[in-house]
Amino acid sequence: MRGESWQDEFLDFLRVEKRVSKNTLSNYSLALNEFVNWMGDKFENWEACDADVFRDYLFDLMKRDYARNTVRLRFAGLRSFFSFCKKNKKLEHNPLEEVQLPKAERSLPVVITQKQIIQLLEAPHTVKLSKQAPDWLPYRDVAIMELFYSSGLRLAELVSLEVKDVNWVEGGLRFVGKGNKERQ
Repeated sequence: MRGESWQDEFLDFLRVEKRVSKNTLSNYSLALNEFVNWMGDKFENWEACDADVFRDYLFDLMKRDYARNTVRLRFAGLRSFFSFCKKNKKLEHNPLEEVQLPKAERSLPVVITQKQIIQLLEAPHTVKLSKQAPDWLPYRDVAIMELFYSSGLRLAELVSLEVKDVNWVEGGLRFVGKGNKERQ
């Protein structure tokens, strides 16, 4: 299938030149594959897909109760792919420019109370340790939770921290965040 090589070229471009995260790469690949699977035998190539086909796909996703943010994520992958194809002169037209997506769901973040924070930070000291566990383990867990709560780090950023990321002199952290951007 001709479109498959375009997909591979697009994903290589994202991985090598744009250096997107593994999650973005995975989501965009999933978006392309899910669309092709949804089309089934009707899929000839990417050139044959017009705005009406994508509107039908959008309607089907909404009918299947996909969350609006999930739908928007799928279409972000498709839009990026079609922009890439248009920019690289594989396609003359991007049909997704004509498709209007549902507005993103916005909700207020859930904020935990001061009492809940205290309970959370005391929890590691209430767990009975096994005989093999070191005595310092609860203190490590509390330090991790305090850092996570107070710093605004994303979970993936917290997990990827290493000792070399600590600036012992100034008392700070340096880490690579979303979009391969370095933050302090």
